[in-house]
Amino acid sequence: MRKFASYIIFTLLLAAIACACSDDIDIRQSYEFKVTHLPVPKKLKINETAEIRCQLEHSGRYDNTKYYLRYFQPDGKGELRMDEGTVFLPNDTYELTKETFRLYYTSKSEDQQVIDIYFWDNYQNTYELSFAFNNDNNEEE
Repeated sequence: MRKFASYIIFTLLLAAIACACSDDIDIRQSYEFKVTHLPVPKKLKINETAEIRCQLEHSGRYDNTKYYLRYFQPDGKGELRMDEGTVFLPNDTYELTKETFRLYYTSKSEDQQVIDIYFWDNYQNTYELSFAFNNDNNEEE
């Protein structure tokens, strides 16, 4: 009887181990993210530059994730560039190489200006920022 009880316990233990093992290992690679920024001015004079300090924040980390950006300017004229000097062309894709970065927008018109910046990763997660600048016609320096 003792042998039979040991056999039953061994069989149950073996079945529990077999059920605990699974080929369906879930390795997560895709995480949601957002881009936060410090406040930016709402008015710019022609040729005045606004600094946009940004931080990429993600809900998890996977080393092979790459982040990209592109921008559009539906209203006004201006120039957007990265802190290391890259001047962005509208609708072109650029890879982000750092999680903390600065963008610089320079006004090139007296009209209202709007820029829409789209961020995404190689897993199709997206985030959008939009900035509007009015002309600062105040003559005080």
